Amino acid sequence: MSALNEEYGADQIQILEGLEAVRKRPGMYIGSTSVRGLHHLVYEIVDNAVDEALAGYCDTIYVTINEDNSITVVDDGRGIPVGIQKKAGIPAVEVAFTILHAGGKFGGGGYKVSGGLHGVGASVVNALSNWLEVEITQDGKTYKQRYERGKTMYPLKVIREAGPDEHGTKVTFLPDDTIFEETVFDYDTLKIRLRETAFLTKNLKIILKDNREEKHEHVFHYEGGIKEFVTYLNRGKSALYDQVFYCEGSKDGVYVEVSMQHNDSYTENIYSFVNNINTPEGGTHLSGFKNALTNTLNDYARNNKLLKESEANLSGEDIREGLTAIISVKIEEPQFEGQTKQKLGNSEARGAVDNILREQFTYFLEQNPNVAKTICDKSILAQRARAAARKARDLTRRKTALEGMALPGKLADCSDKNPENCEIYIVEGDSAGGSAKTARSRDTQAILPLRGKILNVEKARLDRIYSNAEIKAMITAFGTGIHEDFDISKLRYNKIIIMTDADVDGAHISTLLLTFLYRFMPELIKQGHVYLAQPPLYKVEKNKKVWYAYSDEELNNILKEIGRDTNNKIQRYKGLGEMDAEQLWETTMDPERRILLRVAFDEETASEIDLTFTTLMGDQVEPRREFIEANAKYGNLDI
Repeated sequence: MSALNEEYGADQIQILEGLEAVRKRPGMYIGSTSVRGLHHLVYEIVDNAVDEALAGYCDTIYVTINEDNSITVVDDGRGIPVGIQKKAGIPAVEVAFTILHAGGKFGGGGYKVSGGLHGVGASVVNALSNWLEVEITQDGKTYKQRYERGKTMYPLKVIREAGPDEHGTKVTFLPDDTIFEETVFDYDTLKIRLRETAFLTKNLKIILKDNREEKHEHVFHYEGGIKEFVTYLNRGKSALYDQVFYCEGSKDGVYVEVSMQHNDSYTENIYSFVNNINTPEGGTHLSGFKNALTNTLNDYARNNKLLKESEANLSGEDIREGLTAIISVKIEEPQFEGQTKQKLGNSEARGAVDNILREQFTYFLEQNPNVAKTICDKSILAQRARAAARKARDLTRRKTALEGMALPGKLADCSDKNPENCEIYIVEGDSAGGSAKTARSRDTQAILPLRGKILNVEKARLDRIYSNAEIKAMITAFGTGIHEDFDISKLRYNKIIIMTDADVDGAHISTLLLTFLYRFMPELIKQGHVYLAQPPLYKVEKNKKVWYAYSDEELNNILKEIGRDTNNKIQRYKGLGEMDAEQLWETTMDPERRILLRVAFDEETASEIDLTFTTLMGDQVEPRREFIEANAKYGNLDI
């Protein structure tokens, strides 16, 4: 999808409207003024450089976090046009940075495909920065202009002569600390997003550098593009066959890339993109993929007698069990459903993906009969397990009182029937469960004690999950059902609170529970219903006064305040069972005094979240060891 023959000059910068509203309502343009919105500023400038790469003019992008926490993005593209834009009477670069909805993404002359905020990116970043400087090198000269909070500080000027082969754009900006709640960039957040961008833009090299105290640098460059993306996502799993399937092609103005490979897990991980924008809710391109995959494999299985005549067709879910796939389309006029661009609506994308995948996947299966048989065998096993799971699932569905399906016997439910007021504590063990039942506010707090560690769903098929007693108890108590039966409107508790011991076993149980919720009830996490309780680590007594400390640092602060002497009695809590009901209420369950951590889910880093769960909970030891070594400094557990 290159646009090598398209002209890109001053008059390709189209003006739609002014910039007045951005500083007053920044959330309308970048989603929020939180840390997430802060990082969006970087993505918008990077996306402009990526557009140059997609058009065939840019090979390398440098992204640097400077010592003062400003950001510099450099690309070796054509450089933003510096000629006078006729309608505005000012240089085109100044139009792009000072007028909202002005850019090469409108009017059809600048870019055929583009990501980002469709022309508001550069101007919004400028409006929300204390200052921004842009340097453009083209035609033997380097030009510079500076802006402060969106206002131009001086006319565009030449600052040096440049060589004949020098070209590109350099943007440096410092976010406005009067607008953003936090102005410190997180290296790992940028790393995840830029790695994904490099995977999606074959052969583009992105170099991320952190020049602050803890120096970091990563180079992302993937000649295989999304084929390497699939390999990366599957690295914590055992692939069922060596080849990673890849196909590409164009139809009806849509450029399609698809890559996929099955592994031995039981969950599907499919990510779809339009013009490098993640579409977590899928859309027409994903529908085309699923349709082609299901029909092609069923046709192959029938034609090669891998499915008996008496057997039903494989369902899409059967075929996608253990599948990691990337669908990436480039389209000139993408139509997204909703402002968040989370779902593609273009009908031509469905047909294009379906047609290209069906043709090339059929050829792949015929050329690789052993791989085809492996995929069919796994799908047939999944079909049988799904039938068994269907029977087990009927027993776990939350039924009405008339149907006689009782809540779990060990659940101590609350008396208030309004879910908005209710919360449920998932507690490990009968001992802690007993204390929690005594401590709770019976009106609004329910307690569900679990025996030991629940099943690791990362290593289990659906039928085993449905027949696990502890998981069944949670499904029935929550009321929503799981998987395709999930219905959040039936949720019986506004807060689901995981309360485990502050030790290694407790952390493991929390991780098992979060893995289950992430894989089978992700909407509970996405909509902010899942929390981790924070019981204290220490109890300090002195002269009949009591303090609780939730970290070593807090303990030291308490001891500094009250003095370190022999009258201090310090108790290190190893488990919730060591607290009596009154202490548990005071420290961990009283809504007025407790500390709860909400479990957050960011759609933009979904692939990395999935990889983390696979690494921690999957079968492969080596990726887990590497993860632990890389993250050990963040741990604070007694072993």
